[in-house]
Formats: sequence, structure tokens, C-alpha cells
Amino acid sequence: MFSKACEYGIKAMIYIAQQDAGQRVGLKQIAQATDSPEAFTAKILQMLARNGVLVSFKGPSGGFSLPKDAGSVHLNQIVSAIDGDEIFTGCGLGLAQCDGNKPCPVHFKFASVRDGLSHMLHSTSLKELADGLDSGKVFLKQ
Repeated sequence: MFSKACEYGIKAMIYIAQQDAGQRVGLKQIAQATDSPEAFTAKILQMLARNGVLVSFKGPSGGFSLPKDAGSVHLNQIVSAIDGDEIFTGCGLGLAQCDGNKPCPVHFKFASVRDGLSHMLHSTSLKELADGLDSGKVFLKQ
């Protein structure tokens, strides 16, 4: 459903949100904690920083941190920054021309799935997911 980059981005952002507020987290630490390749993780994190979802600090004491409270960052912001908004508006079969007036064969069934996914992404905060990790009920790595 999400690109591999988006999956890594979501995991990285949850991990960063789990750290102490305002604490800078290093690239190697993020990549190791999320089982993601370091070079690919760096590109993803820079993409998130360019889109204002993450703050990047250069230099020996550099790293990454959230620009605001984890409760105000939602999954839809991460998905949009990495994969774009196609997941919220696109055709289930990938057709360029698909809407209520000229639907593809799965249009009406997919619309409800897409709407449910959109609702979940817009209503789920990083804080909520980081709190789940802290409780030990969910995991980022197997």
C-alpha cells in the first residue's frame, strides 16, 4: 500500500517521536532502530525535513528532531511528504481518468477503502504510536 520509502519514513518518525522531546537523534541510531538501510534512510529523512515534517541539524552534534510536539504530527503528513497525495485521491487501478462520472470497475468499492485509510492517517498522531511502543504492546522490529 505504501512505498518502501514511506514505510521506512513512518517507522523513523515513530522512533524519533519516542525519544525525549527536543532530543536530536542521529541517522545511524534511527536506521539501526528501524532496520532500514542508512543511505536510504538519510534520503527519506531529508525529504521529510524539506517538507517541514522533521527538522535536520548538521554538524557533529547534528541529527533529527520533530519540529513540534509529536501529538500534532499525523501520519497523513508523512505519507504526503514521501508518497504524495495520490493515496488519498487516486484510482484503485491506477487509471489517470477515474471519478464518479467515469468510474473504473473498482471505483465505488475502493472509494470507501480509500476514505477509511484517509481517516486513519489524518487521525493518527505520532504521539499515539510512540505511546504504543512505550507500552510494549506494539513493535517496530521483529
